[in-house]
Amino acid sequence: MDDALEAGEEGVSTVVRAAGGVVVHDTTGRRSVLLVHRSKYDDWTFPKGKAEGDETDEACALREVEEETTLRCRLIRPLPSTRYVDARGRPKLVRWWLMHPLGDPDAAAASNEVDEIRWLPPDEARSLLTYRRDQDLLDAVPAR
Repeated sequence: MDDALEAGEEGVSTVVRAAGGVVVHDTTGRRSVLLVHRSKYDDWTFPKGKAEGDETDEACALREVEEETTLRCRLIRPLPSTRYVDARGRPKLVRWWLMHPLGDPDAAAASNEVDEIRWLPPDEARSLLTYRRDQDLLDAVPAR
């Protein structure tokens, strides 16, 4: 799906459907979460993106995380969805999943629309996240 907003009946705008992941890994008793920086928006957030056609939300979340971080992941459990109006004035619904990386988490690399990634403990991630909705999402991630 491109950036164009889909139009429903009678020209009424439909919600932009997106999905993403809060990727976590635990090492030596510490949990870290993966954040991405998008230079286009100059923001720090979790990896996510728009669904393509009839792609499932789960498939979209896994694809977007891999496209933005090069990490293949597995879904652990759903997290609360977020709803907001995007930068272009479109209503957007993002479905989220808690994820664990398959393979070496240190192999993650910025890719696609992302110019930097960071693994951070949740308290440090909270202070770096740009959006309040992402901070609220972080609250839904279990401590272990």
